Amino acid sequence: MTSGTVFDVRTDALFATLRAERVWKTLQMLEGPMGPVVKIRGRGDCLCFCSNNYLGLANHPEVIEEGIRGLREYGAGTASVRFICGTFTPHEELEDAIAKMMGTQASYTFVSAWTANEAVFPTLCEAGDTIISDELNHACIIDSIRLATVIKKGVHKSVYKNNTLTGANSLEQRLKEASTNTDGGGKRGQIWVVTDGVFSMEGSIADLPTMRRMCDAYGAILVVDDSHGHGVMGKTGRGTHEHWGMMGGGTSGRVDIFTGTLGKALGGGAGGFVAGDRRVIELLIQRGRPTLFSNALPVTVACSAKKAIEIMLREPERVQRLKDNVAYARQKIKAAGFDVLESPTAICPVIVGETAKAIAMSQRLLELGVFVIGFGYPVVPEGHARLRCQISAAHTREHIDTLVDALKKL
Repeated sequence: MTSGTVFDVRTDALFATLRAERVWKTLQMLEGPMGPVVKIRGRGDCLCFCSNNYLGLANHPEVIEEGIRGLREYGAGTASVRFICGTFTPHEELEDAIAKMMGTQASYTFVSAWTANEAVFPTLCEAGDTIISDELNHACIIDSIRLATVIKKGVHKSVYKNNTLTGANSLEQRLKEASTNTDGGGKRGQIWVVTDGVFSMEGSIADLPTMRRMCDAYGAILVVDDSHGHGVMGKTGRGTHEHWGMMGGGTSGRVDIFTGTLGKALGGGAGGFVAGDRRVIELLIQRGRPTLFSNALPVTVACSAKKAIEIMLREPERVQRLKDNVAYARQKIKAAGFDVLESPTAICPVIVGETAKAIAMSQRLLELGVFVIGFGYPVVPEGHARLRCQISAAHTREHIDTLVDALKKL
């Protein structure tokens, strides 16, 4: 690339602004496995409170061994997309396990949860459809909706205020508006409602039973990305729908389509999935661009993820230990005088205000041997920067006490 191009000039200007505003991101290099304590290059051992390793399975011996077995028996790569020759037995076994875990007819795996979400709306929607989204949904959901409106002309989109189901700018208002949308030729389309189960920056949860009733009233399909709910919510860690008593339909109805990740609580490896009715999964197989043009999930990861699901379901005490740790952490952080958002999830956001302040606090914590990330704009709105403390079942009470002591020193 020639020095001094328009790209060079504007990019260098952006970099200078980020540094001047003290919001420049620095990558920390880990020199060992993920766990409650990690080895960071140049800093040594640090307590890790910024990982999605909610159940402590990322370095579990059985998860590792199962991945090694997959590597030995099936090799390093699939070398193909799924419909050509990239579907292996462990993919089928993992997808059966995911469907049983989520209580759906079928599931399908992808190389990431981002790709899974990217497949949903551009594949399933047609002209005249309306997608209604919570304003704090993850970026991959937002991009999936944007892509759908470009690929499928005539797809409508609307946004409601976070977790606001009635009143102004609410889900109910958007459903009423959507009920009159057509494809331009008078034909009414499908309404889709999409939400995070657990909101990744807030740690709050969606009111799925109420959303289900509203969706039923308007014939809408309910889609839930529960990437931060798997392994965390519900008695056995199946997710936010289990938390609300919506497994297998339950008294509160059911979720129509799930998207989720294998890269957080479920072993922390990589990959994502869509789970739902067979017709949904079959349509993704037949027409989804990420399934038709992207290689399959590596078999070693599929094997590790299946083992992680098995461990989660056979050891519900892990989920309970996580819940106990979360309750203890919230109580201790609050008692130390910090504003921590209330939630039953493993995400404990400590609100500090400005982005530069959050990053400076994060850097100081790292100097004290505690690894916590400060999040600010554009990940969260201006003025709502935070330290996102993430709790794991692998943490001890002593680990949490050390986190709180470090926060006090700030």
